[in-house]
Amino acid sequence: MSYQNPVFIPGPTNMPEVVRKACDMPTIDHRSPAFARMFQPAVAGVRRVLKMEAGEVILLPSTGTGGWEAAISNTLSPGDTVLAARFGMFSHRWIDMCQRHGLNVQIIETPWGQGAPLDQIEAALRADRSGKIKAVLATHNETATGVRSDIAGIRKAMDAADHSAQLFVDGVSSIASMPFEFSHWGVDIAVAGSQKGFMLPAGLAILGVSPKALTAMETAKLPRTFFDFRDMLNSYAAGGYPYTPAVGLISGLAKAIELLEGEGLEAVYARHHRLAEGVRRAVLAWGMSPCAASPDLYSDTITAVVVPKGCNGTDLVKLAAEKYGVAFGVGLGEVAGKVFRIGHLGMLTDVMVLAGLATAEMCMADLGWPIKLGSGVAAAQEYYRGSTGQMAMAAE
Repeated sequence: MSYQNPVFIPGPTNMPEVVRKACDMPTIDHRSPAFARMFQPAVAGVRRVLKMEAGEVILLPSTGTGGWEAAISNTLSPGDTVLAARFGMFSHRWIDMCQRHGLNVQIIETPWGQGAPLDQIEAALRADRSGKIKAVLATHNETATGVRSDIAGIRKAMDAADHSAQLFVDGVSSIASMPFEFSHWGVDIAVAGSQKGFMLPAGLAILGVSPKALTAMETAKLPRTFFDFRDMLNSYAAGGYPYTPAVGLISGLAKAIELLEGEGLEAVYARHHRLAEGVRRAVLAWGMSPCAASPDLYSDTITAVVVPKGCNGTDLVKLAAEKYGVAFGVGLGEVAGKVFRIGHLGMLTDVMVLAGLATAEMCMADLGWPIKLGSGVAAAQEYYRGSTGQMAMAAE
């Protein structure tokens, strides 16, 4: 794999040089005022990115998976019921984690390529007259299939059912790349990871926790030690951590948020949409289609490309890495071999994405797939030529 080429996986993403340098710092005392001066802007910045009006931001030395575990272990008790739709590998993994923790998971089985089924979620909550369901788990952006679910719609379904369950959202591959409205959507815990839209190395689980979830923490009985929100918040009051934090990553997080806000969050979201739309037009020009079942479900951070019959998406990913030094994502779970994934989030530009599309086409030709070289690149070029100019004029 060449370090000169950008990666086109759904995370870790490409790192801006200034963010990498911000992580590369001398050792400091993490119980000193110097750390507090670094830590507080990072927390405040996450609050702005999530659009949180109340609650707490918690930064754990972990990954998004650790964030999932922290969400459930701090707010639920053994035997509690949670409601979740399974429609991809990452929604499946959160369900599996809950089951391993002794929770009763009421699963809504949903075809891969679809999003969270709002009508079935509302029906399940209406049927739960005794209030057994304590939380609804929602994967905002299913990274395995390139599907975005409607979190605002889930909150409306919960309100329509007049149900008191908490709403936990996996935003690992959406937050800081696609619009996220923590308070407006009534989210109780949002989970992100440092290695996606925040453009950092893996190593931080980034959580937003609502007042309602903080209240649930006081009576929750699942065991937690390393991920205990109470220990974290008690230490926060003194400007520190209950254990050694990932100091370099927190420094990088503050710099990454500075970059995001310098570009403007709305501009960041518009850029991701533009990059994604160019990729989708390329996919259609190849005679293929996204795994997402309909345009309203299209993710702006990852496109899972359904490959032609008789072809294997994993072959393309392996060839791209071995011959051209470029990384794409393999298909996972039920879509293994049936798709390959193009990540288009984080530090990417139109020009970088065109390089990825051209590489994918060379791999298809090398493998004997039915492809006309340049077809997808040309479709993306036509779109970027028009949309990029419009964005530049808007910025002026």
